[in-house]
Amino acid sequence: LRSEAVSGPVLEREIGPVRVSARVVRVEPTEKGIRLTLDKVDINRRNTTAAPERIRISVRSLKTDPLPGDRISALTILQPPPSPSVPGGFDFARKAWFERIGAVGFALGAVTVTHRPEDTTWRLALARLRLDITNRIISAISERIGPFAAALMTGERRAIPKDTLADMRDSGLAHLLAISGLHIGLVAGLLFFAVRLGFAFIEPVALRYPIKKYAAAMAIAGAFAYLLISGATIPTQRAFLMVAIVMFAVMIDRTAISMRLVAISAMVVLLLAPESLLSASFQMSFAAVVGLVAVYETAAPSMNRTRQRGGLFGSRVGLFIAATMLTTLIASSATAPFAIYHFNRIALYGLLANLAAVPIMAMWIVPFGILGFLLMPFGLEGLALVPMGWGIGAVLSIAEWVAELPGAVALVPPMPTWGLAVLAVGGLWFCLMRGKCRLGGIPLVGAGFLSILLSSAF
Repeated sequence: LRSEAVSGPVLEREIGPVRVSARVVRVEPTEKGIRLTLDKVDINRRNTTAAPERIRISVRSLKTDPLPGDRISALTILQPPPSPSVPGGFDFARKAWFERIGAVGFALGAVTVTHRPEDTTWRLALARLRLDITNRIISAISERIGPFAAALMTGERRAIPKDTLADMRDSGLAHLLAISGLHIGLVAGLLFFAVRLGFAFIEPVALRYPIKKYAAAMAIAGAFAYLLISGATIPTQRAFLMVAIVMFAVMIDRTAISMRLVAISAMVVLLLAPESLLSASFQMSFAAVVGLVAVYETAAPSMNRTRQRGGLFGSRVGLFIAATMLTTLIASSATAPFAIYHFNRIALYGLLANLAAVPIMAMWIVPFGILGFLLMPFGLEGLALVPMGWGIGAVLSIAEWVAELPGAVALVPPMPTWGLAVLAVGGLWFCLMRGKCRLGGIPLVGAGFLSILLSSAF
C-alpha cells in the first residue's frame, strides 16, 4: 500500500542538457555548493515521458540563493536514480522511490529564480526556517565546526568535510551526527529539569500545582519543536515518540521505561513509513534501544543497591561514569551486527571515544545548543554558539585521535541476510524472555556471527 501510495514517474534514461523549471522544496548546503529538491517539475523537451514528481539536483555556481517555495529555472543533466553499485549494496533508487524522487542530476551553471511567492505552505515555511537557522549557525562558527553544529541543531549534515565524517565513523562517534535518542533525550531532559526548577523557585506555584507534570508537558513541546527543526528522520521520530510517551507517563503517574514503550514506538514508525524496516537507521536505532531497555530493566535493582551503599561507585559521578560505559557497551554490541551487515566495518575503540565524548555532548554542547535556539529571535545566538563550538572542537579532536590509533577499524566480510535474520531472532529472544529461558537466544546469536565464515568474500 505504501509503495503504491508514493508511486510516480521515474526517468528512464539520461537526458540533457535540458531546461528545467520547478519549485524548490528543500535547500541543503553542501561542501561545494547546495543541493536542491524540486517538485512541480516542467522539463522543456519534446518527446519526453511524464516528468517526475520530484527531482534532486546539485548546484555548484551560487550567483543566486533560492529559497524553499521559489520557482527556479536551470539548465541540467538528469538521469534515473542510480541502482546499487555492488550486489547487495545500498539501493539509492529504492530510497528515492519512497521519497518520490524520479530523477537526479546537476545544474550546468547557476540557477535563476523566476518567481518568489509571498504566501507559502507551512511545510515550505518550515524548510525556509531550517535553512535560515542552518546558515546562521554556520556563519556564527568556523567553517570546520559550523557544519557539525548545524548537523546537531537542524539535521543538515552535507556541509561537513569528508575527513571529519571519516574520523567520526572510524572512532565510533558517527551516531552523534544522527539526531536520535541521545539528542532528543538530552533536549527533553534538560527542558524538563529547567522548567521544573524554575517553577520550584515560585513558592505559591510549587505548593499548589503539579509542577512535575507541567514540566513534562513543556518537555514534550520542546522535543516536538526539535523534531520539526531537525528534519524528522526515522531515528528522530522514534526518539520523539519514546520521549513523548515517557513524559506522558510522568503526567499520568505511570511507569515510564518499558519494552512496551519500544513496541509502541516501532508500531507507529512502521505504520507511517513501513519501508524504514529495511534501513540501517531503523535497525540500529531499535536494536540499541531494545538492548538498553532489556539490560537496565534487569540491572535496575543492583544499581539501586549500589547507590544506597554509597562510596565511589555509589556516588552520582561514579554511577554516571558506570552508566556511560555500560550504555556505550550495550549500544555498540547491539548495533555491531547491523554495522557488519550494512557497512562491513566495526570501530574497535568506540567505547573509549564515547566515554570521552558523550559527557561533553551531554553537559556542554547540547545545553549551549538549546540556549542558541532561545537566543536566535534576538540575534544573540553567537553568545551560545561560540562556546558550543569549543565543545564540538573537543569532540572532533577526540574523534581524530581515536581514528588514528592503530587498528581503530576492523573490516569484516559481509554477513548473509539469513545470518542477520537468525542473529536478530536470537537477540530478541535474549532481550524479551525472562530468567534462564533467555539464554536460549545465545546459540542463535552465535550462529548469526558464524554465518560470516560462509561468505564468499571471507
